[in-house]
Amino acid sequence: MSTSEESLITTEVSSERTGRSDRPDATVLAARDLDVYYGDDRALASVDVEIPEHKVTAIIGPSGCGKSTFLRCINRMNDQIAVCRVDGDLSFHGKNVYDDDVDPVALRRRVGMVFQKPNPFPKSIYDNVAYGLRIQGFDGDMDARVEEALRGAALWGEVKDQLDSSGLDLSGGQQQRLCIARAIAPDPEVILMDEPTSALDPVAASKIEDLIDELAEQYTVVIVTHNMQQAARISDKTAVFLTGGKLVEFDDTAKVFENPDEPRVEEYITGKFG
Repeated sequence: MSTSEESLITTEVSSERTGRSDRPDATVLAARDLDVYYGDDRALASVDVEIPEHKVTAIIGPSGCGKSTFLRCINRMNDQIAVCRVDGDLSFHGKNVYDDDVDPVALRRRVGMVFQKPNPFPKSIYDNVAYGLRIQGFDGDMDARVEEALRGAALWGEVKDQLDSSGLDLSGGQQQRLCIARAIAPDPEVILMDEPTSALDPVAASKIEDLIDELAEQYTVVIVTHNMQQAARISDKTAVFLTGGKLVEFDDTAKVFENPDEPRVEEYITGKFG
């Protein structure tokens, strides 16, 4: 890229601050020749990618390119769509999650999900976090686990004196952090995030970005975002999907934004299309 084009994106990659860049890229999730169809429409086309453990992987690309479809494949959320068909292999620790002997509910305990719009249950703050644990039959110290999850979501200090209050009474940013607490309470290995800051104001979004940086110390984070500056700030790896559901580039975030191999990626990043 030219100097003027580079200035469009600031690549303050979080791994340079946390030391995550020094960790080896141990693969936790891998797609091999992955195709996804909705009826006759092909949403993902022959996707091959390896997502490293305990790092933040950002998925970017124009609307309709298959970003969210790929994310929802990882924990089989697409199972809920009757016309969806998945071909190829998507493995978690080497096991294809679409094998007949894989329990999707058990998979989702290990691969949590945070959605675009905060969606707390119409329950107390405490019960929002405890909900999944109760469903799973957790018989440990519930109070301690709820506090741990709220601390992990950087929310404990703000709500510790109002745990009986409704989660719906929180601000938008607090609600999203509550949803993150709910996702990490069952102690998953992977956290999927589908545009988790798009419905938030800049201050609340910044808190979520800081939180994602902290979460990557303990979890593998995969985030879909339309905000390329956000991807550049918070991720270690970036996957670029373009029209037709094709993954056209996957590399270290700084490499993708500063010196991509694929000319179409440079054109997308610099706003020439998309």
